Amino acid sequence: MPVFTSNFSPTMPFKNGYFNTMYRALFTKNTINYKRKRITTWDHDFIDLDFSFVGSKTLALLIHGLEGSSNSTYMISTSKHLNKIGLDTVCFNLRGCSGEDNLLLGSYHSGKTEDVDFIVSHLLENYNYENIIIIGFSLGGNLTLKYLGEKSAAISPKIRGGIAFSVPIDIASAEKEMDKLKNKLYIELFFKTMKNKLLQKAHKFPEYNLDKDLLFKATKFKHLEKLYTVPVFGFKSPEDYWEKASSKPYLKTIQKPTLLVNAKDDSFLSKECFPFYEAQKSENFFFESTDYGGHVGFMNSFKSEENNWLEKRIERFIKENIELNPE
Repeated sequence: MPVFTSNFSPTMPFKNGYFNTMYRALFTKNTINYKRKRITTWDHDFIDLDFSFVGSKTLALLIHGLEGSSNSTYMISTSKHLNKIGLDTVCFNLRGCSGEDNLLLGSYHSGKTEDVDFIVSHLLENYNYENIIIIGFSLGGNLTLKYLGEKSAAISPKIRGGIAFSVPIDIASAEKEMDKLKNKLYIELFFKTMKNKLLQKAHKFPEYNLDKDLLFKATKFKHLEKLYTVPVFGFKSPEDYWEKASSKPYLKTIQKPTLLVNAKDDSFLSKECFPFYEAQKSENFFFESTDYGGHVGFMNSFKSEENNWLEKRIERFIKENIELNPE
């Protein structure tokens, strides 16, 4: 039932998915003043949360994508828009992504929802919010959807719903897309920071025994997963990781109003990442497929005042489907 028809139709050249993706990342400028709170975790590490308060009874928990942070352009623009309509926000910097390396060998991966659960529990126990909404982008969207499906009916009543954009919900098939030549530039950008981080980990933890020759030769996510994600987090293989970390199997158990928006021209996504069937069979999981938007792009034009479709879509789902009106 809950499949939305999209109204997103940008101007040229924003109908090109690559252009839309890169334009938001490279050419949009935005700033915000966060209040940082460092949380000590159960496993003697830390997680940095960046709050933006306006005195609301509702908090939006934002989770960024691969190698992103609270300073990613989509995180700042979403935080500012939600503040503007009367919501507090908190940006969850995944471990090792807040500008300072975390203390442990393990940092984060696409399915590490125990960290999401820890942060949600912290917010519920230490703040007096009546409502919490979880909003995730790309990898952070996978965490959002997986978490909501895992918790299912056992989730706190204060968690009112979720929203996710540009999510590779089926990691195995999405990685095959990422391996294609069309995504070579994106891979190089990701690997520049990811490889440096692994070298830092190897220096701090000599027992890790990183094969640096294989690291330098790595050209696919699967190569890095074999070197880091699989051994450090206890998976049997990259394939085992893909299966266990993907959010798609959890969509059917989501019990709160939850929206996923994926663009057809998102070069990261496979056809398996467009869950029309799951949405049609669900009362709580909503899916919207746009013709345009790229990967966490959704830019309309060169006019900055027109580039808020993503943020307004979040607002509309909060008001119409989660049925919260902050104003």
